[in-house]
Amino acid sequence: MSLRIQGNSNSQGYVVRDYSEVCWSGRELFLTILISVSVTCFFAYFFYRSPIALVPMSYLGKMVFARSKSKWIERDKQELVAEFKECIASVSSGLQAGYAVENAFMESRSDMCMLFGEDSMIVKELDFFRRGLSMNVPLEELLMNLATRSESAEIKEFATIFSLAKRNGGNMTEIIKSSVSMIASRIDLENEIGTILSGKEMELNIMKVMPFLIYIYISLGNKGYFDILYHNVRGIAIMTGCLVAYVVAFWLGEKVLNKIKLEMRSGL
Repeated sequence: MSLRIQGNSNSQGYVVRDYSEVCWSGRELFLTILISVSVTCFFAYFFYRSPIALVPMSYLGKMVFARSKSKWIERDKQELVAEFKECIASVSSGLQAGYAVENAFMESRSDMCMLFGEDSMIVKELDFFRRGLSMNVPLEELLMNLATRSESAEIKEFATIFSLAKRNGGNMTEIIKSSVSMIASRIDLENEIGTILSGKEMELNIMKVMPFLIYIYISLGNKGYFDILYHNVRGIAIMTGCLVAYVVAFWLGEKVLNKIKLEMRSGL
């Protein structure tokens, strides 16, 4: 995905990315809007077979858009942590080669470009660091700023430890090396959790589409079987009840799965 720095200027006048917002590419935004509109049209036809239903069903389209947005945000944050882990691994190598810690961060940029490309999040952040350091902003302040914007526990923990070590004169090489190991182990555990839950997510997705598949199967074998449910008061009431039941079941399924993810991650 092509990323651009976006967000508000900080006190030093830099323009930085807010990771609580999506940094869409044109293609991604178009596809997300297309999916949201398609869901709106499908539900309006499936439950009411009326263009008038597009108006209330547009609320579901907004929900789909918001859900997709949340998933993009979460994915970007996970990618940033993985890229940050590689960055501080490169910094650790630079420190062992004799660079000062600030120079080690700057020298890591070329490694990050080779690994992730010029448009990657970590390269943009290193460019931000370079501008900050040129204006005498302390590196620990820049790291904490990144931790705050990314809302990453791993980056915040590293920034806190780094700040304390810088203030108290700790062994920076060993601290960064241990931080790399810590972040890598957490990423590995996150990947294991994702693998464990992928089967459950697949089952949930199958359950989400199953009612529609059953409806289509019956309709193909018995043409006009469901016509009584449309364009009359009783049918509209029944289909509205079905819609509410489906949305509630969808929400409960997502909530249970997210709760399982949170409980598993809380043990990291």
